[in-house]
Formats: sequence, C-alpha cells, structure tokens
Amino acid sequence: MNNTKKYTFWLFLLISAVLIAADQLTKNYIVSHYELHSGVSFIDGFFSFYYVRNTGSAFSFLADRSWGIYVLTGISLILSGVVLYFLYKAAKVNEMLASCALMLLFAGAAGNLIDRFRLRYVVDFIRFDFGSKTFPIFNVADICAVIGTCLLVVILIFMPQKAEKIW
Repeated sequence: MNNTKKYTFWLFLLISAVLIAADQLTKNYIVSHYELHSGVSFIDGFFSFYYVRNTGSAFSFLADRSWGIYVLTGISLILSGVVLYFLYKAAKVNEMLASCALMLLFAGAAGNLIDRFRLRYVVDFIRFDFGSKTFPIFNVADICAVIGTCLLVVILIFMPQKAEKIW
C-alpha cells in the first residue's frame, strides 16, 4: 500500500474515532444530566431526548434474555473486526465511497460495543414521537451504523463493481 492510501486508511480511522467520541460524549451527557426514563422535549410531542437503557440490539432484540448482551457483544466484536478489515481493503484500492460507508458502520458498531463492555447495556436517548407511536429510541452510534449500512446497500445494488474491488 503506498503512503497516500495508507494515510487514507488512517484518516478514516481517525474520523471513526471522532464519531465514537461524539457518541460516547453524548451518552455520558445524557446519563449525567437525566434520570433513567426521563428527558427533555425540544419539539413537544415530536422530538426529545429521553434516557433509556437497551440490553438488546436494534428494536431491543434479545433484550428479554439474560444471556443476550453476551451474544450481542460477541457478534459486535466480530463484526467490528470484519468491518475494519474491509475498511482497510477499501482504502487500499482507493474506494472512497465504500470507505465512508465502512467507516460509519465501524464507528456505529464500536460506539455501542463500548457501552456493552462497560455498562452491559447501550444508552439510547434520541426519541421521535408520531402521534401515539414512538419510533425506537436510538443514539449517535445507531445513526452512524444506519447511514453506513444504507450507503453500503446502495453501493452493492447500484455500483457492484466498486464492491467487487473490495471483496
């Protein structure tokens, strides 16, 4: 790998670290300023910060299982390593869009993995309500993971030649 491509990988890793730090800082702010199951409304009846603990994964999957957090931690650890490997490969072949997607995916996985290791649950706090329905509460790491996943899906569907260079 030439120096430019090596620096590109490290730059994406640095941006991931900044996103992970933003995730952890916002979670720490919520935990230190709000009681569990409380928060503040910014747009009444629509957008608020509301502190909850998620012992599962997306949409609280496996939250009702005592062993679920361990399974999810293991899966997150393995997936983080796989995503990091493909981020390295994408930077190596200079696929910037794929690198962005993988960087976001890695930051999201790592941000929530830190919570699972440290707390045995994930801090969620961003809440949207639509009438009597509440969208699943999420955090900055979730935003990164969802955007990264969507971008990766777009690449796989509409630009398969880019994906083939990485796999």
